[in-house]
Amino acid sequence: MIMSLILGIESSCDESAAALVSCDRTILAHKLAGQEAEHAPFGGVVPEIAARAHAEILTPLIEAALAEAGKSLDDVDAIAATAGPGLIGGVMVGLVTGKALAMAADKPLIAVNHLEGHALSPRLANPDLNFPYHLLLVSGGHCQILRVEAVGQYRRLATTIDDAAGEAFDKTAKILGLGYPGGPKVEQLAKRGDPTAVPLPRPLIRSKEPHFSFAGLKSAVVRAYQTGQYRTEDIAASFQQATVDCLKDRLVKSIVETEPVSDLVVAGGVAANGPIRAMLEQVAEEHDMRFTAPPLWLCTDNAAMIAWAGAERFAAGLIDDLNFVARPRWPLDPSAEKARGAGIKA
Repeated sequence: MIMSLILGIESSCDESAAALVSCDRTILAHKLAGQEAEHAPFGGVVPEIAARAHAEILTPLIEAALAEAGKSLDDVDAIAATAGPGLIGGVMVGLVTGKALAMAADKPLIAVNHLEGHALSPRLANPDLNFPYHLLLVSGGHCQILRVEAVGQYRRLATTIDDAAGEAFDKTAKILGLGYPGGPKVEQLAKRGDPTAVPLPRPLIRSKEPHFSFAGLKSAVVRAYQTGQYRTEDIAASFQQATVDCLKDRLVKSIVETEPVSDLVVAGGVAANGPIRAMLEQVAEEHDMRFTAPPLWLCTDNAAMIAWAGAERFAAGLIDDLNFVARPRWPLDPSAEKARGAGIKA
């Protein structure tokens, strides 16, 4: 990999971020601005509010990142910006910003798939992680199992046919009145609950098809809450355990039914969940695999992973035209057969 310095820009959901990352995995600067206060009154992300917030803060964040690193745009070798998938308003703000900087500074543009940013982020944290590896990608909008074969080469083994795991966490938090963001709040409440107290389903567990489903689990949480028979901490703990069980069952199925690799890797915001990480460590040990997870801050949306994906693509000669169009949907494996009922989750 040639020595390069990449400016990364992330704006796919409710985190605005800018980072400078070199190809030797040095993170020279990372600036992030969340939008929790803006979205909290609504119990979730409002796309229009998110897009406006990105437009207001991205340029100051980029300037702050450059200043922290002691660099200027002249020192940057390429500009990597998230180009999808995500909330299209926010994606457009970040991509247009990246295009403007690339044009003004005469630098190459790298349009990064946000999911590829997650998929490659473990390689930023672990220089010993080589291709191929088995990846569980769990975020607010996606839940997939992938074989990461090389930069730009991904084989999807499973996906969700309805809700993603992170989506189910956020909706459970809303049902229980925990507020936003939901995932961490459910995990904290679950620590005080009994994971066996509420009889909740495990959708698709032991099913012959490889995919995930969390919509039925979410609906069961609604029904359990409406009965008034259960403590909220017990509902949270039981929901979390059901999610762990579903993830484990589907993951083990994918491992035993595909050619073996040395590494089991997790990425995405839900990877910050403690019980899920503990389950993954156990699965890796049981199948004689090395477990790799990025630091917690690299699991959630950030610009360092976008810059690193840009560095990997830049080294592979994968440069994009300034006419690249922002994409609300962008599968990592376009050739994968569409999952039953998956729609945009495919």
